[in-house]
Amino acid sequence: MRDPQALISTQELAAIVGRPDLRIYDCTTYLEPSPPGSDDPYVAVPGRHTFEEAHIPGADFLDLQGEFSDPATRLRFMMPAPALLAASFGRHGIGDGTRVVLYGIGTMMWATRFWWMLRSLGFDNVAVLDGGLDKWRAERRPLESGEPGDYLPATFTIKPRPGLFTDSHAVKAALGRPDHVIVNALGPQFHKGLEPSRYGRPGRIPGSVNVSAATLMQPTKELIAPTEAEQKFAAQGITKDKNVIAYCGGGISATIDLFLLHQLGYDNLTLYDGSMGEWARDASLPIETG
Repeated sequence: MRDPQALISTQELAAIVGRPDLRIYDCTTYLEPSPPGSDDPYVAVPGRHTFEEAHIPGADFLDLQGEFSDPATRLRFMMPAPALLAASFGRHGIGDGTRVVLYGIGTMMWATRFWWMLRSLGFDNVAVLDGGLDKWRAERRPLESGEPGDYLPATFTIKPRPGLFTDSHAVKAALGRPDHVIVNALGPQFHKGLEPSRYGRPGRIPGSVNVSAATLMQPTKELIAPTEAEQKFAAQGITKDKNVIAYCGGGISATIDLFLLHQLGYDNLTLYDGSMGEWARDASLPIETG
């Protein structure tokens, strides 16, 4: 893999818990059904309650929608301004000289989303826990309950890495271009428009290919082997000479695709942050089914 330090096993993490420079974060959010009559695709519920029930010793909790997303838009989980984001990370103890480990419950997508955000700010000393809390629990490793750990605030130095996020205008401009490939990380039933979409019009961005994030994870909640992932991407025409735009419903599960593509050595990677939460509701943007 390109960056062995970007993925950490439960065994490796257990060996370094308690190190003074280590910062561990539960990144879990739950997507609950919207109340009747609501135009929102779901209600984003921070996983603070499950964090307080059980977490890896010393960990803190990161609320993606509440503290690490743009408050000025109705779209969920949109990237805030870099300075605002850096200040939030600094308040939670992430900064120069710290080693960060991110994990989630049920899926790795919340951790990979934070990993992608940190990379966009130029922070690379960060790893995603393979298998998350699910694997940690299954191995009967130590757990704590109660309030988050007390990491001291830190100075987060921004070193912008442009191009990791993109918008609907750039995606529309890429439609039909042979040097681009647009990858949908949603399930095949949503990619084909066979089921109603909670985001609006059913279907996909025209010409996009489907590598569902769910197919990139094992039942243990760990990522599949790199060679297997490479085969899945290659089967959809995703090659290293192309510019890859990944999307999903809200810019979260697509970061699993992007994490693996990065690890496989792909360079030209970007996330369509608005994803179907924006695209499907904008009647001026084309959509495809079948």
